[in-house]
Amino acid sequence: MAEDAPEKPDTKHGAYAPGTENVPDTEDEADRRRRRAQFLRELNEAKELRDRVQPRRARAARMRQQMRMRTFRW
Repeated sequence: MAEDAPEKPDTKHGAYAPGTENVPDTEDEADRRRRRAQFLRELNEAKELRDRVQPRRARAARMRQQMRMRTFRW
């Protein structure tokens, strides 16, 4: 039965493998960071576009955010 088990379990994408070191592969980590940066750029672009298309809603959202920040306590 022990011969059927793989020598090193799959540890990619957050899979838990007891007894293995949690050292991320640098290429996978760099690729993940690149994809995340691209996603965040596109998200900001979409938010800016939405604000230009719906100025009244964007202004109301800014006002709500300002009120939130004014009432925020440190």
